[in-house]
Amino acid sequence: LPKKDRQHATSPGYPHPSPAHRPLSNANLPRARLDITFYLPQPVAYGGGLPVTRMQVDPKEKFYRHFQDEVAGLQEQIDGLGSVSQVGGERQDAIDHILAGISALSHEVADASDYVPSYDQRSYAQAVKALTDKLNETTTKLAPRSRFQFKSRGNAAATSDLSAPKNDPRLVVGASLADPLPASRGGPVMAPESRAAAAETDDSLGELPSFPHKNYNEEMARPSTTKVRKPSFSTAKEIAIYGQDGLHIILPSSASRATSSGRLTELRGCIVDMSLALSGTTSFANLALRDVEGSLVVAGNVAGPAHITGVKDSIVVVSARQVRIHECRNVDIYLHCSSHPIIEDCENMRFAPLPAAYDTPEDQVKNQWDQVDDFKWLKSEPSPNWSLLPEEERLAEEIWTKTVPGERGKDLHDILKAVGIPKH
Repeated sequence: LPKKDRQHATSPGYPHPSPAHRPLSNANLPRARLDITFYLPQPVAYGGGLPVTRMQVDPKEKFYRHFQDEVAGLQEQIDGLGSVSQVGGERQDAIDHILAGISALSHEVADASDYVPSYDQRSYAQAVKALTDKLNETTTKLAPRSRFQFKSRGNAAATSDLSAPKNDPRLVVGASLADPLPASRGGPVMAPESRAAAAETDDSLGELPSFPHKNYNEEMARPSTTKVRKPSFSTAKEIAIYGQDGLHIILPSSASRATSSGRLTELRGCIVDMSLALSGTTSFANLALRDVEGSLVVAGNVAGPAHITGVKDSIVVVSARQVRIHECRNVDIYLHCSSHPIIEDCENMRFAPLPAAYDTPEDQVKNQWDQVDDFKWLKSEPSPNWSLLPEEERLAEEIWTKTVPGERGKDLHDILKAVGIPKH
């Protein structure tokens, strides 16, 4: 160094040697950082320098992380239901939102079958089922309890001494979830010490005894002199219709309380009209149609996604925020959708706007019924798997207002013939 520089080389303000000229030591080495993203080789050049190898995310690993994040989020929402107010239906809205999330996650698992091994699919399906079980347990636990219980006059316990602890009707029945994601449960479980503490500190009436779940599908399938079945679903939380053949089913307005979700499965030659129960501000949180053949389904309003799978030779009427259609063939869909409808592995799908009889004039959301995306058609020309239903072939308005609801003198086969569905 020059003399002047040598004099100031040790001064605090004198510039130190650049990192490139410093002697290496453990203190100067950068700390190792764990990067959990996995990539496949893909050369990328930076600023004219040497190519740097990057890698694409393994789809199985990517889905695993996505699934874990979704499950954690849904668990957190379920755990927080107790702090959500019931005023104005806020808690019910939160429950509906969780149900829609669980339904969407279930369909994502099904969609991932192309690259997720069957063993992992079963594990994912069990986790989704456990989420549903946990939500059911939580909503049951949070449900309002009656302050009164009625007993049979012939019951000897009714005349016994209520001052005795074993006869006191004010015993608390409850449960705490020990595991966050149980595989299955037969009922509430409580540790002995927890039960003792609850009995000593709480002074609330116990729950009413549970009654057997009513099987509406079994009831609908029984022989009847009436042409139209009208199941009330008054004790159900969701609409589930399955395994029916040759029935005309109309949901009455009493079924509007069971709209957390809708599932229609394995229907042959049926008419299912849910528009009366799902009109105005009432709607399903989500809807799933699967394995429906030669049938007419008027699904009504769906606030969330509608998944339509394995439907053949049928007509579907639905208003939904999202619509995904898989493995369907020869189906006319009368639709109101606020996003692009999506089809996959489908043939001869025809789309038309929602009939005026079911349309809501005050709905200002743009209907994108004709903006269909075919995820399995990647060519530039239009997909041959779907088309717009010509106006002259769309069903007349009086068909929707008079014939479909059950016109006098017309049976199931007459109505199916009137809408153009061949007999199965």
